[in-house]
Amino acid sequence: MSAPAQQPLHRLPLDTLRGVGAKNRERLENLGIHSVQDLLFHLPLRYQDRSRVCPMGELRHGDHVLVEGEVTLSEIRHGRRRALMVQLSDPSGAIYLRFFHFSKAQAQGLTRGTRLRCFGEARSGPHSLEMVHPEYHRIQPGDSAGLEETLTPVYPTTEGLNQITWRKLTGQALALMKASPETLQEWLPEAILGELQLPSLAQALEYLHRPPLDASLHRLTEGDDPARHRLVLEELVAHQLSLRRFRHRRQSVQAPACGPPGENRQRFLADLGFSLTGAQRRVVQEIADDLVQPRPMMRLLQGDVGSGKTVVAALAALQAVASDLQVALMAPTEILAEQHLNSFRNWFERHGIHTVWLSGSQRSRARREAIAALTEGRAAVAVGTHALFQGDVTFQRLGLVIIDEQHRFGVHQRMALREKGALDGRVPHQLIMTATPIPRTLAMSAYADLDLSEIDEMPPGRTPVTTAAVPDTRREEVMQRVRAACREGRQAYWVCTLIEESEALQCQAAEDTAAQLAEQLPDLRIGLVHGRMKPAEKEAVMARFKAGELEMLVATTVIEVGVDAPNASLMIIENPERLGLSQLHQLRGRVGRGAVESHCLLMYHPPLTQNARSRIDTLRRTDNGFAIARKDLELRGAGEVLGTRQTGEMQFRLADLLRDQPLIAQAQQIADRILQQAPEAADPLIQRWIGEKTQYIDA
Repeated sequence: MSAPAQQPLHRLPLDTLRGVGAKNRERLENLGIHSVQDLLFHLPLRYQDRSRVCPMGELRHGDHVLVEGEVTLSEIRHGRRRALMVQLSDPSGAIYLRFFHFSKAQAQGLTRGTRLRCFGEARSGPHSLEMVHPEYHRIQPGDSAGLEETLTPVYPTTEGLNQITWRKLTGQALALMKASPETLQEWLPEAILGELQLPSLAQALEYLHRPPLDASLHRLTEGDDPARHRLVLEELVAHQLSLRRFRHRRQSVQAPACGPPGENRQRFLADLGFSLTGAQRRVVQEIADDLVQPRPMMRLLQGDVGSGKTVVAALAALQAVASDLQVALMAPTEILAEQHLNSFRNWFERHGIHTVWLSGSQRSRARREAIAALTEGRAAVAVGTHALFQGDVTFQRLGLVIIDEQHRFGVHQRMALREKGALDGRVPHQLIMTATPIPRTLAMSAYADLDLSEIDEMPPGRTPVTTAAVPDTRREEVMQRVRAACREGRQAYWVCTLIEESEALQCQAAEDTAAQLAEQLPDLRIGLVHGRMKPAEKEAVMARFKAGELEMLVATTVIEVGVDAPNASLMIIENPERLGLSQLHQLRGRVGRGAVESHCLLMYHPPLTQNARSRIDTLRRTDNGFAIARKDLELRGAGEVLGTRQTGEMQFRLADLLRDQPLIAQAQQIADRILQQAPEAADPLIQRWIGEKTQYIDA
């Protein structure tokens, strides 16, 4: 095996290893493993101790143990499920091995008198402890050899690759690495490794794939051991290097410089009818300072639900339009985009700024007219959904792109919209907004080193929302509470999580719910909104609700953003256990927009899972968007919350941005030192950990 290892492991193909044919190579490549080095970076999820044989008489339910004994009974039983039952005995006791999936040859090989060594979980069976589908192999009587000398790794896997295969393949990869250490290049400078007392790359990989028996299982499982820290730190360093490269590239790209805000801003603010908060004024100035620069603004604007991000975006758009540039605002849903459109038209039309609408459900004629207005430069602002980046949409002089709730868009969609503004080597400024706040260190790592602005102050006049959870068995009681609130002149939302009935998800359909509520609360005027309605229909219903002509709005989660009815003081959310924390917080943000006391009732279907209970408890305890987002990260992971799991963007191999936040500052310092002292290491580190994904950083 030493001959092929003379070339670097990152170039050594997988089929160099025994056991990697066409099928296994395809399975490995589907997991992102294309070379022997990739295989070494595919680390175990957890570990097992198979270094000692446990007497069967000492077994307890839930033990994961290695046992050894003789087959004393083997038979196929035909109950509710056909199973091969094998009784294994040692001098202290016995245990059953249960196989639901087995071949004739397997059954014939497990006859009485056969000696086995098995590893599995002991569970309470109908008559005694048993193991279901344990790993096992036959041994000769008196053979005490073959016990593991290290902790046994358990790898994340896919169909067709069992743990034995993973251990064989990683064993070969480790052997190649040890036989020719030079084939795994160490790119972190020795001085840094020495100062931080870090193990070498090879030492860290050897330790994590084959930990010594005295290693702490707890620290290994929690990712809290020096070997994993060493690898995570290198990955974070590689990411920081790529961000610095991006920032340098950004400085070299031109953008159309806007003029400073003038009298038009003063007129705009005077016509608003309300004053900006201090946080809004601060953020508006940060954006204005960016827009006057001849390099592209790349700014992430974070603000909790109802903090006033839309008016900040409007002021940025106003500055660009005053400089004879066009603006595109993209939102993920038609309802949110329509709300932005209404706000922009209400604010801009009186100042002579023409705003057009683009969406997927738009009629052909209206779409053609909107595109023509943009192409000819007659329209200064375009608001819409993903329809904005379709191929037939062209701008005359796009200078600013505003993206709301950016984590809902795929990275390629954002890149496509930016490319529409590429003109004479210049790209548009970008303002990215989110109402899903995330910790600053995480934001700076997850959003490609964007400049970060936060609206950390709520407008005056908003009242805290009291949140309570009730089981759906109290549905009648909840309906009477809605009736009482509406009789007092208030309005209510009733949110369902699906449009059509689905028994599997046990969610009430919005259409059925609206009909049922209308029947049981005949004295209330009830409207219905869901995502399959035509935009004009939705807009008409919401306009009636906002005007007070409807007392209750039954809706799906399409109303989580963009609906503003200050008189609405009660929200019912059915099946909240089906939604993430941040989405629940967004929905709750539809009430509490006026001065009256507001309430949110989470009507769940029992029994709740522990995870769902934790989400609901968090929502009851706090209305702080940052605290809620942090808990959401803990429960669902950064990939889910940031929307990167679906887009291929920002996938870390080992780092967990929440758990490893303390390492981010250290990684930033190391990246700076590498660029100063060992710049030749930057490209190989980026290639090792990020590879082709560096292009996504431009989005």
